[in-house]
Amino acid sequence: MNIKLYTILIVALAIFSACDDQIYPELDDAPEILVVDAWVTDLMEDQVVRLTKTAPYFENTATKGVTGAQVYITDDQGTSFDFVDQGNGNYVWTPATSGFGMVGSDYVLTVVAEGNTYTAISTKNRVPKVDSITFEYNNDKTFGVEEIYYSAELWASDLGGLGDQYWIKTYKNDVFLNKPSEISLVWDGGFNRSSTFDGEPFIPPIRQSINPYDTNEEEELISPYLDGDKVYVEIHSITEAAHNFLSEVQIQTNREGGFGALFATPLSNVPTNIENTTSEDLVVGFFCVSAVESKSAVLDESQVPKDE
Repeated sequence: MNIKLYTILIVALAIFSACDDQIYPELDDAPEILVVDAWVTDLMEDQVVRLTKTAPYFENTATKGVTGAQVYITDDQGTSFDFVDQGNGNYVWTPATSGFGMVGSDYVLTVVAEGNTYTAISTKNRVPKVDSITFEYNNDKTFGVEEIYYSAELWASDLGGLGDQYWIKTYKNDVFLNKPSEISLVWDGGFNRSSTFDGEPFIPPIRQSINPYDTNEEEELISPYLDGDKVYVEIHSITEAAHNFLSEVQIQTNREGGFGALFATPLSNVPTNIENTTSEDLVVGFFCVSAVESKSAVLDESQVPKDE
């Protein structure tokens, strides 16, 4: 046997044999850190900035809402939008006649909490309209096993001009698809800065990212959508910083277990665009103002073409 392979096997066996014993590491208490969840859109619904505190990793408790803070957003014309404390860590602004903000304008978030002042800046960027959502009948006979399923496809095109970023959020039967693998980010119609799809329809992997692909206990594919299922899709304009933040969130959270996890890069806080202007106390979270376009569709199997 190759000596290198033999050595790897010995090390692997030693690691796995050592995994039989439970350990209870003693960790130093970490200070609580303020978490600012400030994703504001122009949808005609309550806009919420949520303030919470981090909790120790091994402490099985819900995150604690921060109350008694001042939260407001100011635009580049000096207009202030006050977010009202709901007493549970949520601070709410309710639109009256139009959604929040104007495309192309800059916005400053200010949070005054527990003796510190935190600020962040975001631009409200443009967003393309959703042309349509279609469904497709799939009859896959991989490895001789027939799998029939229905998938959905989002049809939209990038706006002309380089540097547009979007976040596609999908809801199946009004339930948000929030797995790390379901975070769908777009850069000029493609995946990243190197894309050459400016002003073009979103590429197929992005169009098909609105499907919740899962398998059953037998590892058989579960049809993403069944007759009567509703799919609702939103396209959010985001800043480059927000694109980078969400990409890092996906990397940090979409991790597999097993042997490979032993050699994975350690978890760390995702960089934030929020700054503490008062002290050195840490803060995490993100602030972004988005324009949103949306569309929904319901699967009617009788209306989907089938190629037998």
